[in-house]
Amino acid sequence: MTGPRAGWEAPVTVAELVNAGPLAGARMYGSGENPVHQVRIVDELSVFGTVAPHTAVVLIGTAASGGWAVEMATRRAWEQAAACVIAPAGGLSEGSGEVLAERLGVTLIFVDEDPLIVAVRIASAAARPEAARTQLVARCATRLAEAGPSARRVLGVLNAELPGTSVTLLDRYGRHLAGARAARPGTEAQGGDGGGPGVRWSAEVEVPDLDDGVLGTLVAGGSSRSPGWPAAVRTVLRLAVAPLTAWAARERLRASRDFALRRALAERLLADAQQEPGEPEEGGARAEAIALGWPVEGALTAYQVRPTAEAGDAALAGTLIAAAVGQVPVLPRGEGWAGWSALDPGELAERLHRCLRTMPWPCAAGVGARVEDLRSVAESLLGAEAAAFVAAPGTVARADRMGPAELLGALPTGVLRTPATVVLRPLLAVDKDGTLLETLAAVLDEGGALKAAERLGVHRNTITTRLERIKSAGFDLDDAATRLALQLACHVLLR
Repeated sequence: MTGPRAGWEAPVTVAELVNAGPLAGARMYGSGENPVHQVRIVDELSVFGTVAPHTAVVLIGTAASGGWAVEMATRRAWEQAAACVIAPAGGLSEGSGEVLAERLGVTLIFVDEDPLIVAVRIASAAARPEAARTQLVARCATRLAEAGPSARRVLGVLNAELPGTSVTLLDRYGRHLAGARAARPGTEAQGGDGGGPGVRWSAEVEVPDLDDGVLGTLVAGGSSRSPGWPAAVRTVLRLAVAPLTAWAARERLRASRDFALRRALAERLLADAQQEPGEPEEGGARAEAIALGWPVEGALTAYQVRPTAEAGDAALAGTLIAAAVGQVPVLPRGEGWAGWSALDPGELAERLHRCLRTMPWPCAAGVGARVEDLRSVAESLLGAEAAAFVAAPGTVARADRMGPAELLGALPTGVLRTPATVVLRPLLAVDKDGTLLETLAAVLDEGGALKAAERLGVHRNTITTRLERIKSAGFDLDDAATRLALQLACHVLLR
């Protein structure tokens, strides 16, 4: 038989019997990776001559009467290629079982229950491995139902009930959400009972969300020679999908509700800030904001985070922004999310840089100018929005450092090239090699001939001579409006 059912019905291994089967709680020495095909009750050492390979040998009577007898039985089991030796507790002194199992390469198990009862349970599991694994699945289903819609408790159940297996929940971007961090996709065990110790396997189950999307992936991994264990693990992982989906839905609802409430509070703050001094505040918005740790007094700096591609929900964005910037309001604005902070523009820009690295979507950010109080924060918000608009993905722009080049970078060249050419037409008519245009741009950008000369690497007198030619073309460089128009036109044509 091939396919998933072949693994599900494969013979159980000794480790499965101990970790998740009828031998749960027993003390095992050795790897336990041998498959168990049958069970044999042995009361005398002479019986070992008829023990078949892959047999779980259960010692009773004289065969289990003390350390010497158990040691001899273990040696005979090794000669017969038995799967394991099971003896009553107390058959060997403390610590000697591990030494003997390691020396002979035989799995040795000590049980507290009646060995005959244990033998019956093992025989049932060996004869019907699918039923034995079904018992594990049923136990996990009960535990998962008790855990409820909690990612932490669900992953706790999975890692507790699947010994030797690390289970983690990764989000859709491959980041750790809950569970063991060590679990990662590997090479799944296939077929038969071959392979040596340390054969890696993995099982993955996708966890959907209620919006027909993908919440993430449950990933289980471990090292085992049992071809049936990955199939059993995958079945258990599927049982965890429903409570994890319910958990995600509940958390999203809570986050959305909290985000909506905080957005409304931020909007009330901005509205109250525009009231005339002495007017009563509506609903105590300031007190609520102070309780949340939001800055409402003193100098403030606005920010905006703008997604540059399709983005996810605003609640997640708000959580990530607050994690990087601090306790600040976050509200939808324009094409992104905005708010304000008590940080100065430089520190706020640095934190926003860190925030952009945590965002699951490509984003840009902008920082507004620092204003004296909440009444003026609307002005800073406008600057932050403009800065975010011109910022490249993954970068942060500051409104107080934006010049013509940054502003023009947000506009399509074709829109301004024709009017720029019209403005500069008298100069272009006499500028045969472009040096006059380059000189004019340098002078206007640098604020004078001296710095323009340093920028262009020429003597100051050269700049002065070129300026005379520019003025003779009809340009009044002493007029502020003319200088602004010429500076913008130069940047458009030189871009």
